[in-house]
Amino acid sequence: MEIGWSPVSLTIDARNSPVFSTLPHKFTAFHWHGDTFKIPPGAVRIAESEGCANQAFEYGRVVGLQFHLEYSEKSINLMLQNCSDEIVDGKYIQTADEIVSQISNVREINKLLNLLLDNIELEFGKK
Repeated sequence: MEIGWSPVSLTIDARNSPVFSTLPHKFTAFHWHGDTFKIPPGAVRIAESEGCANQAFEYGRVVGLQFHLEYSEKSINLMLQNCSDEIVDGKYIQTADEIVSQISNVREINKLLNLLLDNIELEFGKK
């Protein structure tokens, strides 16, 4: 499980991706998941974290993300209210107080989301 704010790193393959190449090599993202996925055959692994090897992939016009860039302060607070039973002791699980203390990260992840969506539109909107 990964819950809270933690770094995501782009893989070397991300440098060749028009969708991901303009994102920072390493950035803090929001996480709230208890499982993960395998990279589909033929897809390219794009991002990883210490707690989860498969954070993003790209397969043609398909982009898959494990981490969250879309969260807002409101949605994080709702998760804390409604899913707090998932916050248990774990290496990659932050306490509610730790999550709230870093809530200002929302501004940065939303900027990254807009950059990612702009890149998707530029790359796939022309085809």
